[in-house]
Amino acid sequence: QLQASGGGLVQPGGSLRLSCTVSGSIHYIYTMGWYRQAPGKQRELVATITNDGATNTADSAKGRFTISRGNAKNTVDLQMRSLKAEDTAVYYCWADLDSKKVILGTLELTRNQYWGQGTQVTVSS
Repeated sequence: QLQASGGGLVQPGGSLRLSCTVSGSIHYIYTMGWYRQAPGKQRELVATITNDGATNTADSAKGRFTISRGNAKNTVDLQMRSLKAEDTAVYYCWADLDSKKVILGTLELTRNQYWGQGTQVTVSS
């Protein structure tokens, strides 16, 4: 389960910080990140970060948004600065991970991608 928080209304030029926590029977998280979807547009990548700390940031976010993982590696934050009206969107947390279960004493891993519920970010004066 992915739980995101931190969205809201902010004026142009302002800042917001989004946070997302993964919970459940998690064995390993390969990559976490943020996508966004503006009204009438397709969902697009904002930024991702691997377990090793390698990041991938959309050109539209470079220099303004910073993605980071928490020490426990099951959280991901997106610090957004110098926000613009065109950043207005629903932001979705995403994770590529191995979930685990033990069946008859055997550890079984299943790799899947998961999405959070989305948090609204509105940049407006």
